[in-house]
Amino acid sequence: MMSNATPDVIAITVLEFIPAFAFALWAERVAQEIARWPIVARIAAPALLAIPYAVLSARHHMFRWEWLALYSILPPAMAWLLAQAAVTDPDQRGNWRDALILLTLGLAVDLRWFDVAWPAGLRGLGNLLLLDAGLYGFLGIRRLSGTGFDFHFRWTDWKTGLRELVFFAPIVIGLGVALGFIHPHANVPPLGRTLLNWVGIFLFVAVLEELFFRAWVQNFLERRLGPRAALVLASLLFGLSHFNKRSAHFNWRYVLLATIAGIFYGRAWREHRRVPASAITHTFVDWLWYLRF
Repeated sequence: MMSNATPDVIAITVLEFIPAFAFALWAERVAQEIARWPIVARIAAPALLAIPYAVLSARHHMFRWEWLALYSILPPAMAWLLAQAAVTDPDQRGNWRDALILLTLGLAVDLRWFDVAWPAGLRGLGNLLLLDAGLYGFLGIRRLSGTGFDFHFRWTDWKTGLRELVFFAPIVIGLGVALGFIHPHANVPPLGRTLLNWVGIFLFVAVLEELFFRAWVQNFLERRLGPRAALVLASLLFGLSHFNKRSAHFNWRYVLLATIAGIFYGRAWREHRRVPASAITHTFVDWLWYLRF
């Protein structure tokens, strides 16, 4: 999550959320509109995503031309590759272009390749920019089906998400305590801050990770391997993405617990193919972890 919520940061955050909200609420309509543009405009348009970096870095006196070039080139390059993928892989089983983009996005976020481009405490804005680029490419250009990135919330999203939380919580608490990885404690901030923390986890952690690991990775794997194998492999990849969390070395305890968590997040997504459902489970897990462990 972000800190340093100054007016310029708030303005940039709102600007970066506009593409994400557009796809979350009107994905098909947005994709149809993009399809009407000339091909050059379709490929070049996501270069505009570099504007938030340019404005914020200039305001904080850390603007670098190299980073502006990266953020101007990477999103159009993704769009170009996914436009090719849409033609060569109309059945959407996934090909090397999809894998290359997912690998690049995953490693960039997990290994924090681009973090130094952003002011301290604002890493979330860099990740949000990559989210917008991925949404534009996979939903706007590739028009990947079955992602479930639709935030017209339904009762079933809450029902499924909370059910998986109830199934998962006893396992992670018991195993976490047994491994000495978690230690119960009371952390009860004011109600307003507690609710804001839930919203922050949902927007800046859960939605981003569920979009990547479930809507994209698990979705593609299902088409190749079937639902069970895809669930296991996507969960393992999700677990491995936590190898360097809370430790300077390979944190096998975190990997194990995150892999198990991924099974339940993946089950929540898979039931109705809904990112909101798995994001709800994910958010409550991280939120309870923050409050009690």
